[in-house]
Amino acid sequence: MITRRRFLKWLAGLGLSSAALLAYGFVVEPLRWPAITRYRVTPRRWPAGLHLNIAVVADIHACDPWMTAERIRSVVATTNGLGADLVVLLGDYSAGHRWILGPVESQDWSSALAGLQAPLGVHAILGNHDWWDDRTAQAAGAGPTYGRLALERVGIPVYENDVVRLSKGGQSFWLAGLGDQLAFWPSRHRRPGRRGGADDLPATLAKISSDDPVILLAHEPDIMTQVPDRVALVLSGHTHGGQVRLFGWSPVVPSRYRNRYAYGHVREQCDLIVSGGLGCSIVPFRLGVPPEIVLVTVGEPAAAA
Repeated sequence: MITRRRFLKWLAGLGLSSAALLAYGFVVEPLRWPAITRYRVTPRRWPAGLHLNIAVVADIHACDPWMTAERIRSVVATTNGLGADLVVLLGDYSAGHRWILGPVESQDWSSALAGLQAPLGVHAILGNHDWWDDRTAQAAGAGPTYGRLALERVGIPVYENDVVRLSKGGQSFWLAGLGDQLAFWPSRHRRPGRRGGADDLPATLAKISSDDPVILLAHEPDIMTQVPDRVALVLSGHTHGGQVRLFGWSPVVPSRYRNRYAYGHVREQCDLIVSGGLGCSIVPFRLGVPPEIVLVTVGEPAAAA
């Protein structure tokens, strides 16, 4: 029989454990040094001998104290140290929540990101918060957003339904960047409760003029259901792995497909990798999905002669 005293001790222990868990999720894990998460993929029909290392930086959500300009510069130094062939930025540079001591302005986070270096360049797309936090773009129903202008001012190209052809070792591939799928909040011009996107996947892929393989950058992974197998690899962020992930399952995922595209490597008609990102959205809380920089190795290295 459980006595009143034992029950109260159990209740007190439960309260202390809950408080410790909350403190860890709010204070410790969001501020942990980013892990380096590595994936090795060989997409279907990927050309032999084309070997790429891609560093993926997603969902920075710059703000004080969670992701200051100084912390971003540390992320940049760590990313450069990976020796990747190219670096891709997958959007959501602005804070994305109100639990902050102060903002990190676009000129500050973009200046920090300007330190990124790679032989095949640094390439960026935008995320939903880069649109949502820009009242001018929301009112106009069009960009360019402050985030895009800030990145371009420091020499980082931003792709919104656009492509670029790159080459390594004499073999070419396409990098395609999709406009954000949740760019616009509902307005009187749209049905209530429906967001509008700035994405146009068919128009983006129509700009590809050769049979070389395609890597698609798309902030939200939900586009995966529309991506043709002509695309070899999709790189996404947005979900943060749900920010809470236990035993490979996330209870809340900002995706209509829930855990299908919540985190990690998914193989369907093509390969998809979803980064858990660096910052936090809505609430600065992480549990079981610490901040990460992703390094994707695509293809097998050429055999030694």
